[in-house]
Amino acid sequence: MKTEDDNADDTVLFHVEGRTAVVTLNRPRALNALTRPMVLRIDEALGAWEEDPAVHQVLIRGAGERGLCAGGDIRAIHDDAKAGTTASAEFWRDEYRLNARIARYPKPYVALMDGIVMGGGVGVSAHGGVRVVTERSRVAMPETGIGFVPDVGGTWLLGRAPGRLGTHLALTGAAVGAADALLCGLADHFVPAGRLPELTAALAGAPAHEVLPRYAATPPPGELAARRPWIDHCYAAGTVEEIVERLLADGDPAAKEAAETILAKSPTALKVTLAALRRATALGSLEEVLVQEFRVSCNALASPDLVEGIRAQVVDKDRDPRWSPPALADVTDADVEGHFAPLAGGDLSFG
Repeated sequence: MKTEDDNADDTVLFHVEGRTAVVTLNRPRALNALTRPMVLRIDEALGAWEEDPAVHQVLIRGAGERGLCAGGDIRAIHDDAKAGTTASAEFWRDEYRLNARIARYPKPYVALMDGIVMGGGVGVSAHGGVRVVTERSRVAMPETGIGFVPDVGGTWLLGRAPGRLGTHLALTGAAVGAADALLCGLADHFVPAGRLPELTAALAGAPAHEVLPRYAATPPPGELAARRPWIDHCYAAGTVEEIVERLLADGDPAAKEAAETILAKSPTALKVTLAALRRATALGSLEEVLVQEFRVSCNALASPDLVEGIRAQVVDKDRDPRWSPPALADVTDADVEGHFAPLAGGDLSFG
């Protein structure tokens, strides 16, 4: 469904303020969800600014007050999966290359992770070198709820969170606030939302490392630090079934709630996510992880759960997905392994 802010020329805006080049994701009605044209234009701009001696750093932010970016356009992915076409694979190929560029960017890349930052929004922010959260931040990789698997380098990021925190976030899809984003290594600084305009203005005249100490503060308390004992124990189990068993047996109400949350997700997506996360921790670079994620994402297009999950959450909004297979015990090792199979159209590569 098109809206008036879907014109390819103004869905992402660029300008330079002093020493800082600014990217503004500009689809506020769609929570700044990413499209392929947006990804390509951001990548082109970053390439130009990399060579521009007048640009010392880059800032990315979202239009409106609801969030930086809610992810990719999952309605388009739903339609593509139903039609059996290749638009999603083409989008992911460009998006993941952009994620890798951001992670390796030679100039400071400052991401204002204010409000909702989910899925693809994490991809254009959490790989940056300077990541700012606020009291309004809600950071998540919620893919298992739509029959999908964390991508955009999400398994790389979550796999490197302390203890088993990343596994907890990947399986439950839970959104975290500022303090927990900092704890999990998804952000670097907390700045009150009301001071972001001042921060942005200050960055026009000075490097981020000089500016941020004047604005950074202590965030409101988080939840995950106190939950580390049961999270680290329960999510160390070998399978999703065992993780759920440990959570239900723990006795902490929050652990029980986590188990119930997990059991509402796609069984196939849960098992593939756990496998992807654990394989990601053994890989040596973000690029290798993105290649793995590209395989998993493209192979997931053939899974009935992706279409069904998006239908239930976004299209019909009945919140009652009918997963296939419906239970964890019914998902075979072969089902999981198939998501990691090489692609007929070729793997992701980096120029």
